[in-house]
Amino acid sequence: MFEGFERVDTDVDGTRISAVRGGEGPPLLLLHGFPQTKAMWAGIAAALARTHTVVAADLRGYGDSAKPDSDADHASYSFRAMAADQVGLMRALGYERFAVIGHDRGARTTHRMALDHPGAVERAAVLDILPTLHVYEHVDRALATAYYHWFFFIQPEPVPETLIGADPRFYLHSLLGGWGSGLGVYAPDALAEYERCFDDAAARHAMMEDYRAGASIDLEHDRADAGRSVEAPLLVLWGSRGVVGRSGDVLAVWRERATDVRGGAVDAGHFLVEERPAETLAALQGFLGVARA
Repeated sequence: MFEGFERVDTDVDGTRISAVRGGEGPPLLLLHGFPQTKAMWAGIAAALARTHTVVAADLRGYGDSAKPDSDADHASYSFRAMAADQVGLMRALGYERFAVIGHDRGARTTHRMALDHPGAVERAAVLDILPTLHVYEHVDRALATAYYHWFFFIQPEPVPETLIGADPRFYLHSLLGGWGSGLGVYAPDALAEYERCFDDAAARHAMMEDYRAGASIDLEHDRADAGRSVEAPLLVLWGSRGVVGRSGDVLAVWRERATDVRGGAVDAGHFLVEERPAETLAALQGFLGVARA
């Protein structure tokens, strides 16, 4: 994966962030979601690298990035901490201002980054999410059923860690194959990477901490920012066959939180980058201002 890219693991304020870099042109940061790693971008990274310097990074707690100790308020796995990691990574690589594309938890990190570091974010794309606070404030039976893992993962340690640890690969496959995109959409080397990382008990604990933060300190941060808008141009993409695609007027929700919003649905489930790479790439390139033949 990532042929022609260099590995650029970087220490950011004591936390190692694992990343790869390739291409030439304006800087572009790619952030994955749960339960994946930067490997999710391997299928489209080379195309993006024809026009941009692409940095694909693992979030803290995921992939080959460090797994910091958790704390009582879960702040070490907040989206604020994750956003600061990635801004620090890009600065260490020489990029003060850049575009960022995030999927799932990486998209939530992107949203927080655009609020906390507006001078760093030139433009942003969020893939298959609604804002975290909006989700928690609009829970009904259908959403709780589809997002059951949100409420399972936030249970106190070690309950979810122990139960998932009984058969991690079975559980990983149930996630990857259960959100509208069957297991067959993943490249074998990418799936093997997800399996390798999910086999690590420390990584699974870190992922639970990510969700625990999402249900606690992240909501505090979001409520404190009520009324603030993302100023950077924002692209919103979602899978038409996923939970977000069944959630009403997605763009209207985001227009309450950003000043310049565009986007639409892709005929896919949650993992649209891997299920529909060509369509997703075309939408991203259009947003990035890339002319296509």
